Amino acid sequence: MHEMSITQSVVDICEGHAAGRKVTEVVLLIGELSGVVPESVEFCFEACSKGTLLEGARLKLELVPGVGSCPACQGEFPISTLYQPCPGCGAFGLSVVAGEELRVKELELE
Repeated sequence: MHEMSITQSVVDICEGHAAGRKVTEVVLLIGELSGVVPESVEFCFEACSKGTLLEGARLKLELVPGVGSCPACQGEFPISTLYQPCPGCGAFGLSVVAGEELRVKELELE
């Protein structure tokens, strides 16, 4: 489960930015196309934050839907996989506009 190492990295990033202050809330953006399972991150957060400045902090996940752009017809539309054709013209080779995010959006500190 790679979500454990991802969650540990999130905790490390947050601790670095907290500058010694207690973290009470973390807002994490997770894209639908990122390959990260949000429920697994939630499950791992408590274990990874134990004994850190994030222990007891609330974790809020904001899920970012996938959005693709077609180079052939210039259309932009929702996508749920990386390899689907354009619903407008049927072309392949779509560019991902949104949905691959995995980043800390906000920290709330005491």
